Amino acid sequence: MEAVMVTLIILSSIALIALIVMQSGKSEGLAGAISGGAEQLFGKKKARGLDAVLQKATIVASVVFFVATFAFAYII
Repeated sequence: MEAVMVTLIILSSIALIALIVMQSGKSEGLAGAISGGAEQLFGKKKARGLDAVLQKATIVASVVFFVATFAFAYII
């Protein structure tokens, strides 16, 4: 059971890294870096197309990672 949980944690962490790297940046260059991007955080812009798919997949991968981590901690 421990080997399955470790494998799940490793696979979900690799998936998270890959999904986050594939996402496009939300800031508008240097202006976004200076303003902090707060307008993007609280704005009503929704991701579309591939960005939406990557965003949902990142959420799923992160939930799997956290559940597997907590379950592994509970098993040990």
